[in-house]
Amino acid sequence: MTRPPVPPFDDATARQKVQAAEDAWNSKDPERVAGAYTPDTVWRNRSEFVRGRDEVVAFLTAKWEREHEYALRKSLWAFTGNHIAVRFQYEWHDDAGQWWRSYGNENWEFDNDGYMARREASINDVAIDEADRRIFGARADDAKDDPLPLE
Repeated sequence: MTRPPVPPFDDATARQKVQAAEDAWNSKDPERVAGAYTPDTVWRNRSEFVRGRDEVVAFLTAKWEREHEYALRKSLWAFTGNHIAVRFQYEWHDDAGQWWRSYGNENWEFDNDGYMARREASINDVAIDEADRRIFGARADDAKDDPLPLE
């Protein structure tokens, strides 16, 4: 089976992959997200290393148990062949009610069938006041191409 679009990517298909990833992650459904990766996918997420779909599901389940009201935005940074680079921001709050904005960059590598085989993510968290939130759930269709602010 393939998971279109498949490499090599052009601007339109790279943007389609990025939006599909944003939509899946905003579902907060670990099984749905894991389905976009190869069975033997390899991740570096911050300082954690994840291998295979089962570990992806476990990782995401734990993530969304501690990151409440998670809402994500991704933006295409660059692409070539079977690689896509994105930047992203997401907001969430912890058990104590502290809100956070997490800023990051990801490098993705896809197999020929359009599944992500490798994901490397570098992420920094910044405490914010609830009043400073700007990400509230999934994007509206007319905001899909809105740029991410630097801070």
